[in-house]
Amino acid sequence: MLPNVLRPSATDHVPVLAEEVREALAVRPGETVVDATFGAGGHAALLAADLRGKGKLIAIDRDPFARVYFDQFRKSTAVQARFLRGDFAVVLEQLASNGVRADAVLFDLGVSSMQIDQPERGFSYAVDAPLDMRMDPKADGTAAELVNEASERELTSILREYGEERYARQIARAIGRRRRERPFERTGELVETIRSAIPAPARFGDGHPARRVFQALRIAVNDELGSLEEALPAALELLQPGGRLAAISFHSLEDRIVKRFLRSQERGCTCPPDFPICVCGHEPALRALSRRAIRPSAQEIATNPRAASARLRAAVKTESETDTD
Repeated sequence: MLPNVLRPSATDHVPVLAEEVREALAVRPGETVVDATFGAGGHAALLAADLRGKGKLIAIDRDPFARVYFDQFRKSTAVQARFLRGDFAVVLEQLASNGVRADAVLFDLGVSSMQIDQPERGFSYAVDAPLDMRMDPKADGTAAELVNEASERELTSILREYGEERYARQIARAIGRRRRERPFERTGELVETIRSAIPAPARFGDGHPARRVFQALRIAVNDELGSLEEALPAALELLQPGGRLAAISFHSLEDRIVKRFLRSQERGCTCPPDFPICVCGHEPALRALSRRAIRPSAQEIATNPRAASARLRAAVKTESETDTD
């Protein structure tokens, strides 16, 4: 029996940019849809509704607790549905290599509401809990192990690169001093150490002082950016010509990776500009649906503050693109 906090409820997940995702993916009856980050199934429910009982939906998530939400989702939908647990980069590559093809692929990146709302998982800086942060509880390496074992130089680099934390060096030094006395075990201990390392004026405004540090540690523990770098090409290979790819990101690092990938796949000829004719034969693999990231409306942000930092980018696989190798 699951603890109460892990039992699905109607308020577990409000899908971000819901209508914008539906418009971008334009799912039609009979198609195959891949939700690469199933979570609590909010987006999957909307996309399955657009299939109107005809088609397939493949759900992917590395978090085993997502299976509980998937089982509930499967009972409420008429479409064929499969749940595949694992890192989306690995699962997408396996699907593509096995000859599976999809008409739409969605990424809803970052930590899910389902995970944040489970205090014992250690994702939230607002609740004292074990310092874990693993999306897959069976994976190696918790946030506590990272904080206690990484050098101060490594911690500084992680906080700067993944959290864009202005006071990364000061926080890393404070962590070093604290762990020499006793190791970190709980989120509350880390939050207090972060507070002590940041100048008093900086503790007020621009959100919680631990926000960037927790983001950085979560990304590092789960190798989120490395996984995304590998998953995007796999998703492109998986798509049928004319298939749609959409990705929702929640911070600049994710969005930068998605934007760079889409732009690289939109380029046609790569020959030097002084070549009289094209000799590379390279053709665009994707066509972006919008040059700018799509952002939530003021109304959505008012009703769902977690949507404030969301950015959606989407593209269509070109009809001429049949093989990405």
